[in-house]
Amino acid sequence: MSTEESILIRVNSIADYHEALQLPKPQHPLFSITDFSENKHIHPAVETTFQLNLYCISIKEDAQCVLGYGPHQYDFREGLMTFFKPGQTISVDPDTAHAEVGYSLVFHPDFIRTYDLANKIGSYSFFDYEVNEALFLSDREKEQIRNIGKGLLSEYKSAIDNYSQDAIVSFIDLLLVYSQRFYNRQFITRKVHNVPLVSRFEQLLDQYFNDGTERSGLPQVGYFADRLNMSKNYLSDLLRSQTGESAQNHIQHKLIEKAKDLLSRSELSVAEIAYQLGFEQPQSLNRLFKKKTEISPLEFRRKMSFNKL
Repeated sequence: MSTEESILIRVNSIADYHEALQLPKPQHPLFSITDFSENKHIHPAVETTFQLNLYCISIKEDAQCVLGYGPHQYDFREGLMTFFKPGQTISVDPDTAHAEVGYSLVFHPDFIRTYDLANKIGSYSFFDYEVNEALFLSDREKEQIRNIGKGLLSEYKSAIDNYSQDAIVSFIDLLLVYSQRFYNRQFITRKVHNVPLVSRFEQLLDQYFNDGTERSGLPQVGYFADRLNMSKNYLSDLLRSQTGESAQNHIQHKLIEKAKDLLSRSELSVAEIAYQLGFEQPQSLNRLFKKKTEISPLEFRRKMSFNKL
């Protein structure tokens, strides 16, 4: 569709979310869960981009579901989970099919603000994955996620009392713990497919330093993630699952190896080496080098000179 036919809707509250999807009025001002088998949300008549200022977690099964994220569209036909945090945007094609099985829960950040989950939720990196990096579930995993959904639905439909919020937050916490476990499983079961990606990342890292192209600043995780068509967090988690090290640690290791080569084989000063590698200040190279090797760059150079004698 043309840009003129598309619209942007900002979703700042649970009420906004229900109104945008023409759902029944929410039963709680800060939390909502929709069972797709009971409630059919209505897509807008034109292509619509939603800017969510809520957390949104969905599980959809056996649906021809098309989601847009950035400039790309993704078509899912299997059971999957997607995760969005406040500030992200999702575009919806009005012609896409509806999910018949599954559920979607949304909650305002204020709903968990006084709980430990408010601090812990930031550690779940999958909230920053791209849509094409969704979590695909096995049949057993689907059943476990369904059971958590049943608990959430039961609490949502029950009369609110002093324990309602505690119970719902506990279910959300459990849902995220299981999601983290299942993502770790996904990295393992896709190991055969991930190995070439790890090799490609290492090649890109070597090329970054060896192709002679002038670049300003240190190599960034986002630079490599863009070239591998994945999000920064997904790349880092994939590398950690395969190698035990994050993308940032891989970059730092390569920086130290390049610094060692230059210290051993050139007469460049430590400052000149630091600037050549992309550090803004020589002190930054000194700190990183000592952190990784337990000696300073100059001590390393003296050690290499002594070994040549």
